[in-house]
Amino acid sequence: MTQKKIAMVHDKKIALVAHDNKKKDLIEWAKYNRKLLAHHKLYATGTTGEILEQELGFEIAKLQSGPLGGDQQIGAKIADGEINFLVFFWDPLEPQPHDPDVKALLRMAVVWNIPVACNRATADFMISSPLMDDNYDRLVPDYDVYGTRKIAGNK
Repeated sequence: MTQKKIAMVHDKKIALVAHDNKKKDLIEWAKYNRKLLAHHKLYATGTTGEILEQELGFEIAKLQSGPLGGDQQIGAKIADGEINFLVFFWDPLEPQPHDPDVKALLRMAVVWNIPVACNRATADFMISSPLMDDNYDRLVPDYDVYGTRKIAGNK
């Protein structure tokens, strides 16, 4: 499959998501990196967004809570090119009632080749990368070809 370039500009569109047992970690990480995050457009699910907005002192685009569809909203925004960076502190030790949504969100991130951090160490490495505050062209398979492919039985 051929590939195309999708530009990520200097100011990234970052989704911040955390399961209940990881919210404290994400909030501490975001506060520590407040200056680095301040010029980016931030999105968050449910109460995570409310807490982040209070703690950071700037606007966060707030979506539904994860179990109420917030994870799917973020996945749709990734597919639509509205989010190009995901920080998702998920809890691997707790069963999640919306686990299929979590897997779908992570799948969308891989399909659209966006950076994903699932823990603090990875988030630290990614946000401190020189690419974070620069333009970057990410390669994505040309899904236009996929959408127009011939399917058996179609003329």
